[in-house]
Amino acid sequence: MGLFDKENRFNAANLISFGNIAAGVIAIYFIVKGDFLTAIILAWIAGALDIADGKVARRYHLSTEFGVQLDSFADFLSFVVMPSFLLFYALRGESQMSDIGELLVGVVFIFYIISGLRRLIEFNLKVDAGNVEKYFEGVPTPLGAILLWVLYLLSSYRVIENPYAIAGLVIVIAWSLNSKMKIRHP
Repeated sequence: MGLFDKENRFNAANLISFGNIAAGVIAIYFIVKGDFLTAIILAWIAGALDIADGKVARRYHLSTEFGVQLDSFADFLSFVVMPSFLLFYALRGESQMSDIGELLVGVVFIFYIISGLRRLIEFNLKVDAGNVEKYFEGVPTPLGAILLWVLYLLSSYRVIENPYAIAGLVIVIAWSLNSKMKIRHP
C-alpha cells in the first residue's frame, strides 16, 4: 500500500487533507493563546493544502468516498470552526462587551458553525448523488472563511468597531452558506 494507492487511507491526497486538519487544530491553539498572526499563517497553509489535496487526488486518480468525506471534515475544521474562533476571540479582546453581549455574539458564531456544517453535509449528499454541477449552490466554506477574515481585518483596523455590527455581518455570511446563490466552481 503506497502513497499513490487509491485504497490506502493514507495515500498522498489524504495525507495532504490530514495536514489541513493539523494546520486548523494548531491554528486554534494559537488563537486561544492570542497569537492571531501565527493562526492566520496556519489558516493560509490549510487553504493551500485544501487546494493541493484535490489536485493530487485528480492527478493521481486517488479520489474515493473516504477522501471526499475527509476533505469535508478538514474544511469544517479549517474553514468553519477555526475562523469562527479567530473572529470571536478577536472581538472578545478588542471590545468591552458585557457578559450577555459576549454570550449573544457567541451564539452568532455557533449559528455560523452549524450553518457551515449543514452546508458541507448538503454538498456531500449532492456529491454522493452525482448532482454537483458547474456552480456551487451557496457560498463555499473556504469563501465564507475568507469573508470572516475580512471581518477580522475590518475589526482589527477599527474600520468597524462595533462587535454587534460584526456579528450581524456574520449572520449574513452564515445565511449565504446555505442560500440559493450560484457561485461558479474555480
